[in-house]
Amino acid sequence: MKPRLLIADDHGLVVEGLGKLLESEFDIIGWAANGRELVDLTRTLIPDIVIVDISMPELNGIEAMRQIVAENQTVKFVVLTQQTDRQYVQAAFRAGAHAYVVKQSAAAELRTAIREVLEGRFYVAPSIPRATDAPIDPNRNPSEFFGGGLTPRQREVLQLVAEGKAAKEIAMILHISPKTVEFHKACLMDQLGLRSTAELTRYAISQGIASR
Repeated sequence: MKPRLLIADDHGLVVEGLGKLLESEFDIIGWAANGRELVDLTRTLIPDIVIVDISMPELNGIEAMRQIVAENQTVKFVVLTQQTDRQYVQAAFRAGAHAYVVKQSAAAELRTAIREVLEGRFYVAPSIPRATDAPIDPNRNPSEFFGGGLTPRQREVLQLVAEGKAAKEIAMILHISPKTVEFHKACLMDQLGLRSTAELTRYAISQGIASR
């Protein structure tokens, strides 16, 4: 029997292309167009592998993975996304991802990544920038390789949060979406062990990122 594959992406053309790429080797059992649908379909269809994008409507892929893992730890996740910033990679593996592939290299890497995951190993696209040059052990969760100091974008978001600006205002200043701002803010809290905007503000001031 072919491994059962569920695809989660809100772009129909992407799903169609993935189907053509993978149908000879895997059984494509469904398609979720948003994160909430992914949670429901995973619960009912019980796939072996879920290919999931991070940026999806209603519920992002990282939060969807967290919810699914809380119910079913046998499902394996392959993240397929355009996001290459380290904080996204770290958040994905912490949420339950087993592989991280960039969409631009899907044709060359996706089948390899899925095979590695089915064998019980982790996979990270070689093009993803890491925080260390140490080799990644495919038998260990690689989230630790994508931590380290704050990225330039995180420092920008942190400064603007500390200056009291709302997510929509930060989004306009940085030319990103409010959802991306909220994601960066959540990653900052997770990475720094902080739980509120006030704590983020105090941290930013103590580190000289923002002034009093």
